[in-house]
Order: sequence, then structure tokens, then C-alpha cells
Amino acid sequence: MSSSSCLPATTDSIAQALEAKTPSESISILYRVLENPSSSSEALRIKEQAISNLSDLLRQENRAEDLRNLLTQLRPFFNLIPKAKTAKIVRGIIDAVAKIPGTSADLQISLCKEMVEWTRAEKRTFLRQRVEARLAALLMENKEYSEALNLLSGLVKEVRRLDDKLLLVDIDLLESKLHFSLRNLPKAKAALTAARTAANAIYVPPAQQGTIDLQSGILHAEEKDYKTAYSYFFEAFEAFNALEDPRAVFSLKYMLLCKIMVNQADDVAGVISSKAGLQYVGPELDAMKAVADAYSKRSLKLFETALSDFKAQLEEDPIVHRHLSSLYDTLLEQNLCRLIEPFSRVEIAHIAELIELPVDHVEKKLSQMILDKKFAGTLDQGAGCLIIFDDPKTDAIYPATLETISNIGKVVDSLYVRSAKIMA
Repeated sequence: MSSSSCLPATTDSIAQALEAKTPSESISILYRVLENPSSSSEALRIKEQAISNLSDLLRQENRAEDLRNLLTQLRPFFNLIPKAKTAKIVRGIIDAVAKIPGTSADLQISLCKEMVEWTRAEKRTFLRQRVEARLAALLMENKEYSEALNLLSGLVKEVRRLDDKLLLVDIDLLESKLHFSLRNLPKAKAALTAARTAANAIYVPPAQQGTIDLQSGILHAEEKDYKTAYSYFFEAFEAFNALEDPRAVFSLKYMLLCKIMVNQADDVAGVISSKAGLQYVGPELDAMKAVADAYSKRSLKLFETALSDFKAQLEEDPIVHRHLSSLYDTLLEQNLCRLIEPFSRVEIAHIAELIELPVDHVEKKLSQMILDKKFAGTLDQGAGCLIIFDDPKTDAIYPATLETISNIGKVVDSLYVRSAKIMA
């Protein structure tokens, strides 16, 4: 920051900053404008413009620490302007820090915590609630779930009391995502229902509506209701696509996942080659296409190749990973059942060779299938063989006996009721 004397808070100073040859020179001029002690309405308006330009420049120059210091420097200025404008500037600067690539979550969390303390001291409730909601989202991204949950539980009660519907939608959505991350599906659904109820009472921006639909799709997919999930993902995709939001590609990716999970893997190529799909061609869609091809061909080898080739898109996306692991298990079981069908005794190594997977992996899966009663058999580990038993025929006498005893019980009960009436 330049130590030169301050510049007058006029449109000429702003123009001078815009015409500067280098970004650092522009930044220096804008800082000097902010140092001007004048507090006339025109000067305040110019300073607001300077802050907006300065935060944009600092973001472009990836100077996150300077943006953080700017928020601290501006605190005296915030006392001179309306609270709504303060809230807009503070949230704008916090958003600018988040947009800088490579900014650590810790920096963003500490920045939000600083602002929460300041807003609490200044009794700026409206702004504090929004910064706390942002802090909870950052804590969740940083996997600090318990702290985020504590923060949200207090915030929800406070916002419900104030009946701030728009913020309530945000917080309920966040709570739903948080419970989903903690694998608490009933609470995730309850929070999402609360978000929908609040959203129905007000106008919700399209991006927010898209987020609600995306979360609805994720929860329906978790319950294996893939058809409903697909329609929600489609709604979310349309909203994000119209806004050119980067989340559109993830909505499309989850749509393709639903197609694969309901045995419609052949439709994947058609969706990708559609007008909307062609805009988002890239590694995310290539990954789903590879999985769809592997599933169509019932090939575990291709499936494992897809998982290794697109590790970032499949393994590291928790939603896709969870569904693909169950899909992989189903595919593996189907293949193993088909391979062992002709045998009564077979070497595990031979099965592993046929399915092109490591022996220990196949042995582990076979033992799991025996325990799950997928087929009757045993593993002879000494000889390295799998012995398959004929399906034991169920003896019909036992169910018939149980039915007879049940009927006798009913007769005795009815006789008891009758006798009780006669005695009375």
C-alpha cells in the first residue's frame, strides 16, 4: 500500500485508477482515495465505487491476504454508511476471497470468524447471520462437521424467530447437506423439506431453486429411487445451464449416473450427444461414458479401467463413488455367479483367471457371497478350491406343520372366547 498522501474522493480519481498502466498502480491509487477523510455523501459514494473496484483488482491479482486486511481497514468507514450497504460490501469481499484460486479454507474460516466477532460487537444481526451461514458452509467443506452443526442449530432457531425466509432456505439447505455428509438421511430429508416449505412462501432465485433440486436428487438417489432423482437432476441442470453455472456439469453427470443405475446405460451416449450435453463435453462426462460402456458390456475389466483412468471424477466424487461401489459389487456378483454355475468344484485361481481379477479379491468376494446366501457352497482354502453344493430342497413338511399349529391356536382362542361368554 502506498504511503503517499490521500487523493480526493472524486470521479476523476476513480478514472485515474482505471487508466493506470498496471494493476498495482490502480490498487495504490484506490487505496489513497479510501484514505481521504471526507465523509460527504458524494465522497462516500465514490469510496463505495473505489472499494468495489479495489476488491475486483485484488481478486484478479490473487491477493487474498490484502482483501482480508481491507475488511479490517474499512471498519471505521462502515460506521458512516447504511447497514445494508455494509452488508453488501462485506459479503462481496468475502466472496472475492473465495473466488481466488488456491485460497486455503483456513484463511476463509478465520476471516469469517473475525467478521462474526465484529458484527456481534457492533450488534449487526442481519450481517452476522449471513456471515455465520457462510462460515458453517466453509466448516462443512473443511469436514469440521460437529462445529458446523453447533453453529447451524443456534442459527436456525434465531432465523426462524425472525422469520427471514430467504436466509432460512439457505440454512435449511446447508443443514440438509451437513446431515447427508454425516450419513443421517432422515434428518437430511427433514431439513430439505423445511427448505422447500420456506422456499414456497417467497420468490427464490433460480440458482437457489437449482440447489434445492440438486439436493433433492441426491437424497432420492441415496434411497435408490433413481427415476425421481433423474427428474430432479434434470430440473437442476436446466436451472444451472440457463445461468451458465459450473454446477450444471455435475447435475448432468448425476443424470447419467441415474441412467446407468436403472439399467439404461445405452441412453448415456444419446444424452451426451444432445444439444445441451455437447456444451459440457469433458472429463466428467467422459468418465460416465466409460462407466456406461463397461456396464453395457458387463465387463469388470473395463469398469476397473474407468475407475483408475477417471479417479478424480469417479472415486473422489463422494456421491458418484457411493453408487458406483454398489454397482461394481452387483456386477461382480453377477459375473461370479455366471462363471461358477457349471462347476461343482473349481479352483479359485481358475475363476480369478476367467474374471481377470486378483485371486485374493475373488476369494474375499466369494466368501462374502456364501455368507450372504447368494449361493450354497464352501471354500477349501487348503486346496484353494471352491466347492458348490446343490441347492438344498426345502422340506415342505415344516411350513405345513407350522400352519396347522397356527390354525389350532386360532381354534383354541375362539373356543376360549365362547366359553368366557357362557361363564359370564
